[in-house]
Amino acid sequence: MSDRHILSPPKVERAALVGLVTGAARRRGGPPERTAQPALISGVPTARACAVGCPRRVAQRPAADHSLDELAGLADAAGAHVVLRVLQERPKPDPATFIGSGKVTALATACAEAGVDVVIFDNELTPAQLRQLEERLGRKVVDRTQLILDIFARRARTREGRWQVELAQLRYLLPRLVGAGPALSRLGGGIGTRGPGETKLETDRRRIRTRTQSIQREIDHVRQRRAQLRERRQKQSVPTVALVGYTNAGKTTLFNRLTDEHAVTSDALFVTLDPLLRRVRLPDRRELLISDTVGFIDRLPHALVAAFRATLEEVAEANLALHVIDAGAPERERHVAAVRRVLEEVGAAEVPVLDVYNKVDTITADERRRIAERDPAAALISARTGEGVDELAQMVASRLALDTRRITIAFDSDNAFDREQIARLYRVARVVSHVARNGRVVIEADVPRRYIARLTTPAQAEEGVDAR
Repeated sequence: MSDRHILSPPKVERAALVGLVTGAARRRGGPPERTAQPALISGVPTARACAVGCPRRVAQRPAADHSLDELAGLADAAGAHVVLRVLQERPKPDPATFIGSGKVTALATACAEAGVDVVIFDNELTPAQLRQLEERLGRKVVDRTQLILDIFARRARTREGRWQVELAQLRYLLPRLVGAGPALSRLGGGIGTRGPGETKLETDRRRIRTRTQSIQREIDHVRQRRAQLRERRQKQSVPTVALVGYTNAGKTTLFNRLTDEHAVTSDALFVTLDPLLRRVRLPDRRELLISDTVGFIDRLPHALVAAFRATLEEVAEANLALHVIDAGAPERERHVAAVRRVLEEVGAAEVPVLDVYNKVDTITADERRRIAERDPAAALISARTGEGVDELAQMVASRLALDTRRITIAFDSDNAFDREQIARLYRVARVVSHVARNGRVVIEADVPRRYIARLTTPAQAEEGVDAR
């Protein structure tokens, strides 16, 4: 094999994006309003893609445009180059072709002229719609769910992440097996895998179910291990803060700023899939754990949320969630609503949330003022420049009851339990003085409020001083 062949880059697919606006109004006494024919978007001659989206009403057309912009970002993250954008208006989706037979014919012509390799729809298509569209367009058709699953498969690095992505892919694939052809042959096979009279479709379904059960057992082991680690952290009384938010809101940049880590950051979508957990020591010796999690997105596939439940449980069990919001995003409110829906779906609706508006260096002073007036309890920061991060740390400490109180406690130095308490006191508090006399140890320390009850009796906690 030549060096030239080894170094040749993979082919970049050319993509067309397709969107659908439902509920289009008709002129009174006339035909429905016509929409513009798809226009070719100029670009370099690389893999071409076409995207299609479907907002609910004509009044939502600007939202549909933003949704197609987001779909274009997803296509770019998947390695495709968008050369065509189509936005179709219909009273409701066509059950057979989603966008209507006439529009499919026009789309096929436009795709042929633009050299499109893959057509991406901004909605989830039914198996029948996928088959009809691929047959009539003569090229690969991908819906929004498939695209997101493909990005996750590309970005997963750890064994756990790959398991979760594969589980989501198999769950998505199972009801879409009809007409899949020989593509499933790599799922498994061999002597004893086909029963008497069993069709290939039944065999493929059985292989998927068997593989799904195997992966689920592995993920259950991961969940048990994570639960044990969380229990150990709770015994050590170290609070956990989870960073959540829309994809590309700046969570990993903030994580790096708070922890002095160097996790990979990028403007691309879904760079972080595998959770990161690091211990942070504040200047006054107080400690907490920061967890960076996978970014959320509007209409996140349910199969993906279910598959990543072992990862997202870190959010549900956190003491505080920092909801990182891109302050300059044009669809900011929609992003916020999408994150809140996912938090509810993973059982994290009861976790205390602190809104953190990131990237404030990209917005005007008037916009900052409006955000502060609308959400006075929120933090306004720039994780890239460090602006407001120190104030955020103080807000986190206050919300976690990490603010301190100076107390004096006496211990019996010969008692094993008291010696453990002294060691814990040194871990979680700032010791001011330590006096040992006649088998007694008297310590004066600034202790976070959340730990006082664990280190003292109720009477001592109320008085703040132990009898010497």
